[in-house]
Amino acid sequence: MSDLILVHGAGHGAWCWDLVLPELAALGLPARALDLPGHGQDRTPPADITLDLYATAILSRIDRPAVLVGHSAGGFAIAAAAQRRPDLVSRLIYLTAWIPAPGQSLADLRRAARPTALTRALRPSPDRLTYSFAPETYADTFAHDAPTDRIARARANLCPEPVAPHETPLTALPDTPAFALFCDDDRAIPPALQRAMAHAIPARRTASLPTSHSPFLSQPQALAQTLARLATSPA
Repeated sequence: MSDLILVHGAGHGAWCWDLVLPELAALGLPARALDLPGHGQDRTPPADITLDLYATAILSRIDRPAVLVGHSAGGFAIAAAAQRRPDLVSRLIYLTAWIPAPGQSLADLRRAARPTALTRALRPSPDRLTYSFAPETYADTFAHDAPTDRIARARANLCPEPVAPHETPLTALPDTPAFALFCDDDRAIPPALQRAMAHAIPARRTASLPTSHSPFLSQPQALAQTLARLATSPA
């Protein structure tokens, strides 16, 4: 059975999967979460961070074919890893994610879609190397259905998000089998946009949860169960 490698989105870290990992273990699925460079416990300076460095960080954790799960901005990171080493990635699962389109960066997709709630939540740093989420909008935009104690912990662990990876396009999409998990009460990436991006790949199979952008906070058990189905279903 392939390991699941859980890749967080913007401003988060491996910590956001803490409630999901034991649920996956209970289902018999080996899974690990990692901090992308500049996130969580990783202290790489923002000026040194690139999309290619994200791919390197992911691939350094894999020694046999694995299933990569990318949440939100993590969708670009897992695609970059699969593009570089398709032999090490058995499938991709995009969790309410930004899904690459050839020649377009994540920032290109975001600007074209103009998701209003997400745009209001972003705060660029003075040097424009990073952006952060406005604390007062975090719950409403990303986790309105999560318990307040989990929201408080998440807010306390948020970090600035490097801009450079978001401005880097992928020139081609990986051939790795791709699956998509939609969140139907997402205010950050609207469900219609999630589906449009998945249709463009196209995703081989999709599933959905009735949650906000942060199902790892609001419904970790249901998230684990759905990831398990997507990870083990026929490709």
